[in-house]
Amino acid sequence: MNLLQALGQAMRIPELRRKLVITIGLVLAFRVLANVSIPGADPKALQALFSSNSLLGLFNLVGGGGLQRFTIVAEGLNPYINATIIMQLMTVVSVRLKELSKEGEQGRKKITRYTRWLTVPLAALQGWGFLALFTNPNAVTINGVPQAIIPNATTTQEIGIVLTLVAGTIIAMWLGELITEYGVGNGVSLIIFTGIIARLIPSIGDYSTTGGTHVIQIIGVAVIALVVTAGIIGVQQAQRKVPVQSAQRVLNPRTGAASQGRRNFLPLRINTAGVIPIIFALSIMFFPTIFANLFASAGGFLGSASAWITANWQPNGPKWYINVLYNGLYFLLILGFTYFYTAVVFDPNDVADNLKKQSTFIPGIRPGRSTAEYLGRVMGRITLAGALFLAIITVILPLFTAFATRADPTSLYLGGTAILIVVGVALDTMKQIETQLLMRQYKGFIR
Repeated sequence: MNLLQALGQAMRIPELRRKLVITIGLVLAFRVLANVSIPGADPKALQALFSSNSLLGLFNLVGGGGLQRFTIVAEGLNPYINATIIMQLMTVVSVRLKELSKEGEQGRKKITRYTRWLTVPLAALQGWGFLALFTNPNAVTINGVPQAIIPNATTTQEIGIVLTLVAGTIIAMWLGELITEYGVGNGVSLIIFTGIIARLIPSIGDYSTTGGTHVIQIIGVAVIALVVTAGIIGVQQAQRKVPVQSAQRVLNPRTGAASQGRRNFLPLRINTAGVIPIIFALSIMFFPTIFANLFASAGGFLGSASAWITANWQPNGPKWYINVLYNGLYFLLILGFTYFYTAVVFDPNDVADNLKKQSTFIPGIRPGRSTAEYLGRVMGRITLAGALFLAIITVILPLFTAFATRADPTSLYLGGTAILIVVGVALDTMKQIETQLLMRQYKGFIR
């Protein structure tokens, strides 16, 4: 059964229809805000800035596509994502937060409230950093003349811009949480997904008409993109099936004979974290640029260091050793966040306890601690495969494709990350809809 048929069946169910309508409506609301520009920015200067800095392009990609036009939601959900990272790290470090996370729904609500509060100062700090970059007289050079993206900004105008950016982040956060709670899928991921889709066709047009790109290069990149997409789908769907068996004896209703409990399996996904590690890693990689923007107008060492970071801290900057450092750190962050988020989502001790309570065991493994250790080892091995796949597709593949096709590396960095996010979010959303359909005895996306 294809996607359209499954969506058609979902629309016949009142509850699912309501969730889909809410999701579409909230996503459209964000897209409207992503096209409302803040007055004062020079569009040509913005275009020149983003064409010369691939890191800003990646940040704009994850933010929902509003930064390149300096819209109300220019910061997107990046401050909220950063706040989520900090709170999840604090949950591991802080005993109080760890206890809250185990208190069920009430504890999660408190942690969510703390995350919202932390989002506001992070959005203000990030907004002030963008403002410092955009008001810098040497932000971009057009026709040999340096100029600011927001020229002659007054103090009142600057305060208004920062407050607008913070308000836009809060609205985007609110929309994302509404989608997660009342709609279908993860709200943050869907907002990023729609931002990428909205930029897809213009990006393809720009890629094919700029930089003297040849038809052979376009065909080569397209073939690689199709192969990568197929690989992403395969990895996202891949599972390690751990056999489990119930210890309870089952009576046959016809013969009255007793038999051992039914065998089943525990599915462990190769990539449990999805695309979250990439989003987290990009947010961390952008921190040096944010702080550099804050001190862009300072004199002396701070001003020189800020200008150097802005010019060089990107995946394909002018200095090769900085490119190696950037890509190596990006690679390691993706690996680390994959393990970290998998540990947050999948706790072997909790799974082992649940299996024990259900009188279910893994053949050959003692229930309890031994089961938790076994699941931890298995999950560690398969998570390594998933983490390496994410890191290679995001970091190594664009470099290989640029070398093989002589194409523009900047577009390929955006394209590789975009494919991962789009395919990953689409599959996760489809699975959620399929689950809802299966609960009502409908067929889903898979025959």
